[in-house]
Amino acid sequence: MWSITLADMAQFVIKTIGVFALMLPFSLAAAGGFDGIADRAGDEFFSITGIGAQSIITYFVVYTLGLLIGQDIWQRVFTSRTPQVARWGGSAAGIYCILYGIAGAVIGMSASVILPVIESRDDVYADIALNVLPVGIGGLVLAAAVAAMMSTASGALIAAATVARTDVVPFVGGWFGRGGDERPVSDDVSGSRWWVLGLGIVTLGLAVVVQDVVAALTIAYDILVGGLLVSIIGGLVWRRGNGVGAGASMAAGTLVTLGVMAYLEITAEAPYDGIYANDPIYWGLGVSALVYVVVSLATRPTSPAVMAAWDRRVAGDVPEETPAELPR
Repeated sequence: MWSITLADMAQFVIKTIGVFALMLPFSLAAAGGFDGIADRAGDEFFSITGIGAQSIITYFVVYTLGLLIGQDIWQRVFTSRTPQVARWGGSAAGIYCILYGIAGAVIGMSASVILPVIESRDDVYADIALNVLPVGIGGLVLAAAVAAMMSTASGALIAAATVARTDVVPFVGGWFGRGGDERPVSDDVSGSRWWVLGLGIVTLGLAVVVQDVVAALTIAYDILVGGLLVSIIGGLVWRRGNGVGAGASMAAGTLVTLGVMAYLEITAEAPYDGIYANDPIYWGLGVSALVYVVVSLATRPTSPAVMAAWDRRVAGDVPEETPAELPR
């Protein structure tokens, strides 16, 4: 985590300079400014509701709520020295994300004017850097894009490795009587490295199969939100919810989300009727919520010992028991 933090700090500087100080002003100037974009691309490019209200709501649900429950986000929160650092860091990061998104949108609008014939939208950023910007500056801008990808990928990999090793494997192992209540030693760094390597190889394979960046993000965040949002938020706010209900909710929400997505992709008649459709996330959330409530009510509530430890944590006290010692 410390190595990723140091690397992310360097990559943050590179991508901030590359996007805000170089890519944005150069591309906007090449397009003739906002007036040039409006004259050549049309006023609809400046309509905040141009993609439709339903798509805007879906993007909010998928990406905003997806970030809210993302392990790669929370692991950074948990490494903060104080709660104040976590609050200010989270607020500043949120503002930066908004500005970064606006910069990306303006660069894309400029590209629609500068490069009227775009074969692949995933290549727009690189095309501008290679064809519009001076050679040296274009190299810095491409380095900024790589930095942005690396900072995201490194955090996501360690998050996936942590969840798989600490939560998923012991939980599934408990189904077969293989020490489901035992947790890995937290300072066993070598074991975590092997998990990161293995999941990195799997990720490379997925990147080869799904080459559309937007499609890959849509699939990932639909699964994240459709499968995990209800159980995570429910675990925080509903005391009657339990681990069995959460596990069933995650499984049902994920399967329904993927099932609806696959069905729409097979029967799609338009480009945005398949993977990019809004329906999978809503079906996933609905089924996930229903299963979470029904299964939680139909099974035993969380044990008093766990609830007492939870209450102490919420109150800011360190519980006497470690998580491995508590009944599950």
